Amino acid sequence: MTDTTPNSLAASRLFEPARLGPLALPNRLVMAPLTRNRASADGVPTPLMATHYAQRASAGLIIAEGTTPNAAGQTFPDIPGIHTPEQVAGWRAVTGAVRAAGGRMFLQLQHGGRIGHPDTSGLTPVAPSPLPLPDGIRTRAGHTPSVVPHALTPDEIRATVADYATAARRAVGAGFEGVEVHSANGMLPHQFLAPNTNRRTDAYGGPVAHRIRFLTETVRAVAGAVGPERVGLRISPGRTINGVREGAETEALYTALLAALADEGLAYLHVVFADPDQPLFHTLRAAWPGALIANPDLGWGGPLPADGGRAAGELLLASGADLIALGRAFVANPDLVERLRTGAPLNPVREQYLMYTGGAEGYNDYPTLAEAPVPAPAHAPAPVTAA
Repeated sequence: MTDTTPNSLAASRLFEPARLGPLALPNRLVMAPLTRNRASADGVPTPLMATHYAQRASAGLIIAEGTTPNAAGQTFPDIPGIHTPEQVAGWRAVTGAVRAAGGRMFLQLQHGGRIGHPDTSGLTPVAPSPLPLPDGIRTRAGHTPSVVPHALTPDEIRATVADYATAARRAVGAGFEGVEVHSANGMLPHQFLAPNTNRRTDAYGGPVAHRIRFLTETVRAVAGAVGPERVGLRISPGRTINGVREGAETEALYTALLAALADEGLAYLHVVFADPDQPLFHTLRAAWPGALIANPDLGWGGPLPADGGRAAGELLLASGADLIALGRAFVANPDLVERLRTGAPLNPVREQYLMYTGGAEGYNDYPTLAEAPVPAPAHAPAPVTAA
């Protein structure tokens, strides 16, 4: 039986210091990037967001939510961007608040590709091929049929890669320690990787070596802009999310991708839905020479375990992960590190406030241990974009 006394909890590797390139981390717990829709309508980070992240500054590292590198990359309403001066200034206020509270932040760069809609961005979404997102998309009007995306031309691909690099420079200028390129969960780079969303016949489509090209060019451009030690990569191998299906090629696809990037000196690889019982996790670990952040597979859309994912994180550390990324547990517990360290109970997640609601409720009003607990609400299904 696992020893769950306070002393054994405090001795856990989760609470050991770690390094991420030149960055010293006080513990191995990472706040995962989570879409929360609390930016302004024009993508400017708000004071609510500064408060939210500063409350959670005890995390070893915070990876801020998916942020668009250009206007065409916007996914849903009230998603932050980093392609205008106002957005950069908004993020600078967030990083300043987190740094003042003792924290460290990376920014996730998220281009939605076909996960977008003209009613949200004012633009036709773009993608590797003109294949619409199945099952529609959320806009301000509610659930809306998706549109056929514009297939990027080679010149437009090069311009998009350049937008990622520019966004990375802006992020570092706004006070982030680095950036994470989001190639998981069906976003644009993932759409290039998967054969069912990439039907191209040029140098960016067809065999695996061509389908990884957009992502490898993007990662190298971002690393060239801010330094590889400031760049992470997020992947979700084998997961069918937002209509992306890799099929039988998953292992070959990611083996080729990691081989292409292994010598770039990146800060980390971030594996979503990591499961140490699956051979693929160990294949990825063996193929990646640098730091690996593992986001435990806690059940897609299901209730959060009572321990917030601590036990799953411990297993992943024992299986070769270097850092553990938790999402909803950090949402509901601004002092998650202390709660896990001492074995204190966790606040329940009020799932109805995760997305599309705005405001401080279910965002900045979760109590710390020193404050009154929040009563558990009736169960509501978790949005599928929460980690």
